[in-house]
Amino acid sequence: MLVALTVATAVAALLLAAWCGWAAYRDQPTKDWHFIGMGVVSLLAAVQLVIGIVQLARGEDPEQGTVLFVSYLLGSFACVPVAGFMSLAERTRWGSVTVAAGGVVLAVLQVRLYDIWGG
Repeated sequence: MLVALTVATAVAALLLAAWCGWAAYRDQPTKDWHFIGMGVVSLLAAVQLVIGIVQLARGEDPEQGTVLFVSYLLGSFACVPVAGFMSLAERTRWGSVTVAAGGVVLAVLQVRLYDIWGG
């Protein structure tokens, strides 16, 4: 695991959560700029997924098990896009709340991934 990428993904996810939380506070749905932010965070999660799979393919093993590690990798990859699609269905402030929650969940998943790998 690349610690810098894990930290960058978690920080970006928390920034997205704060941004969408602010939009929800102002009673606004997610807007195009929010989706660009979701794309950036999702790209970081995709890079994390690829690096994790490459490390597993090279024979490196996570401390707490490969199945658990891959499960968290896939969950962190899907977290923000799923929240984004749900926010499209709910075009009120609650769509922004959903994306904010997805960002917080992604940050927590990144911390857990680091822990599972043996950090």
